[in-house]
Amino acid sequence: MGAVRRAAVVAASLGALFIASPAAAATPTAGSSGIGDRLYPNLGNGGYDVQHYDLDLRYATSDPSQSVEGDVTILARATQSLSRFDLDFGGHSLAGVSVNGQPAAFTRKGEELIITPQSPLGDGQAFTVKVTGFTASPATVSSNLRSTVFFKTPDGSATAPQPFSAHLVYPCNDHPRDKATFTFTFDVPSGTKAIANGEEVSRATAGGRTTWVYSMDEPMATELTQLAVGNWDLGAPRRDGAVILRDASAPSLTASLQPAFALEPSQLDYMQSLVGPLPFSRYGILVVDADVGFSLETQTLSMFPEPVFSTYGKAVWDPTMLHELSHEWFGDDVSPYSWSDIWLNEGHASWYEFLYAQSTGQLEGDTEFYPDPQGYATFDELMRAVYAHGDEWRQDFGPVALPLNNTDAVQYSYNVYHGGALVLYALRQKIGATAFDRIERTWVQRYSGQSASTDDFIALASSVSGQDLTAFLRDWLYGTRTPAMPGHPDWTVNPVKTHKTTTVTSAAVRLRHGI
Repeated sequence: MGAVRRAAVVAASLGALFIASPAAAATPTAGSSGIGDRLYPNLGNGGYDVQHYDLDLRYATSDPSQSVEGDVTILARATQSLSRFDLDFGGHSLAGVSVNGQPAAFTRKGEELIITPQSPLGDGQAFTVKVTGFTASPATVSSNLRSTVFFKTPDGSATAPQPFSAHLVYPCNDHPRDKATFTFTFDVPSGTKAIANGEEVSRATAGGRTTWVYSMDEPMATELTQLAVGNWDLGAPRRDGAVILRDASAPSLTASLQPAFALEPSQLDYMQSLVGPLPFSRYGILVVDADVGFSLETQTLSMFPEPVFSTYGKAVWDPTMLHELSHEWFGDDVSPYSWSDIWLNEGHASWYEFLYAQSTGQLEGDTEFYPDPQGYATFDELMRAVYAHGDEWRQDFGPVALPLNNTDAVQYSYNVYHGGALVLYALRQKIGATAFDRIERTWVQRYSGQSASTDDFIALASSVSGQDLTAFLRDWLYGTRTPAMPGHPDWTVNPVKTHKTTTVTSAAVRLRHGI
């Protein structure tokens, strides 16, 4: 898609929004400064629904540490009569704001950008908001999670904004409940390369500058944004059935990564055989020369730090790649309605990782570095060991679908990853493999392109299986004690009274399976 087609797509999106816009009726009020997430009450915003982001970024030089300047045009629809509304934005500065082409008043309060249009917006009214001249700077990676949101490497800069920090780079409604399509335009020095989510639709060079345009045509959560600019090796795209595979890597790593790149087609076939076609037309991985500390399923282009491949053997990095790929279905295409639902992402990704590792004879190596459990040869043995920790982890971190708080130690705990996989194991034990497989396929089909909750999963599981699973799954997902495992009456949990509180998830697990 060239520049002309890109303009047509944006215009069509805007036109479609305005066709059905009803007249305002209710008295205008301010949109809320939070979307209603129990773990992140100030994240996201209320009063409107974003349809599309048109993000235009300018990189003045090829210096990886340079600040970036940009404009963003947001197409949205009001969900109430709005006197004003907020965007999330924690960047350095901005030049101006307009709504429907008219200058708008704005103020900043913490990481909220509060916008007052010249005229109120009616309930159901489509509108555009444009923020110009915002700036953001990449950070040096450190132990502070925010340093990885927009980070620099020897070769350039990239992003890893999960769960709450895309707004540190560009103004947005920064919550996966409000997904949208995206267009990315990068204005960079000639010879500098850019890669983003979705499809490369044009590339043009003039006057010593190159403009790259990417389009993410399926809805995406802001936390999955990938903006990578620098001296990347962009491998030649490969077709695998209906999917185009494309990869990017730091030049110093490219040769050593060929075995990993070569595994992508077979991994794709594995996942598609279990849950259906990849929901996107493209997939690939970006490997950066930086110790970011975690891998991340940025949509259609999963990000991996170099130590995943240099520190661990194939029995680790192979299943880790499958883990991130599975997120394209579980977490990316079907996003969490709230961050308490993160087990739907990580429990499913861990489930398919472990199944894959067992099928390839790598499960023992895949679990070798876990503090406890570790080194299990079969999935059943692993699940039994996880089950033993059930009450301990629920005490430390809260129920699987009701984390105690939003700290890293809780939100990315063993109870979310392993405990989430254990819930799926219990469900399969309860209803059988055939019904379980139908639930998995139906889940990703029913909620494709949407955000769905734990209660949505419970309702769908009951409907597809033909059994009322409400009480069963609510016990597993919201209970403070681990229920009995169907089919395994001999499985027991460790006594909580003898348990010492678990600390943050190990560096090995975080590095391999996300933050």
